[in-house]
Order: sequence, then C-alpha cells, then structure tokens
Amino acid sequence: MMFLVDNFELDGLYRCGNLGFEFSGTFPYLVSTVILIIKIVVPILLIIFGMLDLGKAVVASKEDEIKKGQQTFMKRVISAVIVFFVIQIVQILVNFVSRDNSVSRCFNCFVNGKINPTGCIDINLNINE
Repeated sequence: MMFLVDNFELDGLYRCGNLGFEFSGTFPYLVSTVILIIKIVVPILLIIFGMLDLGKAVVASKEDEIKKGQQTFMKRVISAVIVFFVIQIVQILVNFVSRDNSVSRCFNCFVNGKINPTGCIDINLNINE
C-alpha cells in the first residue's frame, strides 16, 4: 500500500543527491514532523509554564514573588519567541542555501520535508539518473 504524505511516498526509497545515501520516505517525513512539533509545542509550553509561575506568585500575594513571577514569565515568553524564530530562520536559510549543492539540498529535504530533483531523489521514479 502506498501512502503519500507531503510529497513523500512513505513506502518509497529516496537517494540523497549524488551522495549515494538511500533512505525510506518515512525518515525525512518524521524529521520534518518532529521539527514542526517542536516549533509549535515548545513555545506554547513555555508560555503556559510562565503563566503558572505568575499565577502562583499572584495567589501568594507577596510583592517580591509577584515581581519574580513577572520576570520568570517574561523570560519564558522571550525564550518561546526565540525558539520559534530560530527554527523558522534555520528553515528559511536551509531553503535558501539548498540551491547551491547536493549536501544542503539533502539537508533541506529533511528539515523542510521537501522533495526536489537534486535533493531527495525518488529512486522508484528514476529521476535524473
């Protein structure tokens, strides 16, 4: 049975450019899915934990703990923004640089989950051979 997810046949075989590295379609799909989950879940968790810290400080009704909770919350919000944007910037840079050589195109295949004729080559279709 053939499953096609994000242009990857999960049962298909792919080759990484001219490097000769062969892999299943599930591998780049799994890597790009994990990156997407990290990009979404980590910032949300950081903000939720920051809100919990701030809520505990407010319930304690102590001025020092409220200020400390606010500082912790702001640090977590900043961390969440940094995590999100660092991953986004890396994906954009990999996509931009991947036009130059087969190694970066192969990396683009895993990071962004994109198949291109010179990066992740579908061996079953015999593209560019």
